[in-house]
Amino acid sequence: MRTGSSDTVLIVIRGNSGSGKSSVARSIRTAYGRRGLAVIGQDVVRRDILRELDKPEGLNISLIDLMCRHVLDAGHHVVLEGILIRSRYGRMLRRLVADHAGVTCCFYLDVSFDETVRRHATRPQSADFTPDLMREWYVPRDLLPDGRETVIGEDSSLERTVERILADSRLTAAPGAAGPLTSAT
Repeated sequence: MRTGSSDTVLIVIRGNSGSGKSSVARSIRTAYGRRGLAVIGQDVVRRDILRELDKPEGLNISLIDLMCRHVLDAGHHVVLEGILIRSRYGRMLRRLVADHAGVTCCFYLDVSFDETVRRHATRPQSADFTPDLMREWYVPRDLLPDGRETVIGEDSSLERTVERILADSRLTAAPGAAGPLTSAT
């Protein structure tokens, strides 16, 4: 079932916990600098909205798909970010990507476990889970099998990563967009 239009952009950003997905997604929105771009985070849907464990066939998987499609069909761009582990989310992601009528770009942030732990220590949620628990979740190079993902290594800065994603997706930044949007804009 086709979703979106030739004018919509779908960006999928995957990677392990602490790899920088949420920071990259927020920075893309800031650089875009105007309305019409939704950031859909796996953790927000799964943990905050549904308070669901990450499990096969979880309700969050179909809700993420539905949210992306609804927003794309409304003419907005979507940045979908999350661990989105291949074994659980791969089928949904392949269908969503195949169905999208516009530009679709998929990225995998490839960050070593040691770097993941280092980055996690700087996050507000660092006390929420330990490196030992993160090790249980860590799946090295959990790439989708279709070869569609662009791999971005841990040596790419936040700024360089955002520039790359904006260029690859042809999502143009607003002139002078530098800071977060306020509720009045």
